[in-house]
Amino acid sequence: MDKHLSNSLKKTYKKLFSAFGHQHWWPGDTPFEVIVGAILTQNTAWTNVEKAKRKNKKAKLLNPKRLHDLSHAELAQYIRPAGYFNIKAKRLKHFLNYLFDNYSGSLNRMFKKRTDALRRELLEVNGIGPETADSILLYAGNHPVFVVDAYTKRIFSRHGIILADVDYHDVREIFMKNLPHDVKMFNEYHALIVRVGKDFCRTKKPLCGRCPLM
Repeated sequence: MDKHLSNSLKKTYKKLFSAFGHQHWWPGDTPFEVIVGAILTQNTAWTNVEKAKRKNKKAKLLNPKRLHDLSHAELAQYIRPAGYFNIKAKRLKHFLNYLFDNYSGSLNRMFKKRTDALRRELLEVNGIGPETADSILLYAGNHPVFVVDAYTKRIFSRHGIILADVDYHDVREIFMKNLPHDVKMFNEYHALIVRVGKDFCRTKKPLCGRCPLM
């Protein structure tokens, strides 16, 4: 642990939490709904994911077995509002096949696996990258892992805490090594980073003068 870096990360968290409070993220009534959302949100706005989830809820499909039993074509139509629906249907199918082949469709059994071993398995599932895997682990499985996204890199590089060209793994390690492994804190921290990234630390014309970190 780097004491100075650890203090900087904790100070940033406190500032963001003081400014914005609880974010109640990730939206989802069940762990499986959270997983579906994590896969569908790739390369699309969350509003589109919500539309797809509502369509699935209306059809009473938001459970592993019912989605697993659908054909690729049927699944693609149910998630159409999320965009790239054929690609995302394949990714959901890959995850569902993994879940049923290895854990008989039980998320409880899957999430009982040790964090590092489960993360390696998830990363081997076609279509699940580091950010999606960590989102599944943290938000659906309550495993203490830190989720990194484009906002994280943008904000913390602009504040001189990380380098602009650092990769996902290295950014994740910075947070994992310098913060207590607390599920609630990791959950809230990532959500707060998304909030400040969307509202203030924009790619173009950032609102630095109004940002709580300034």
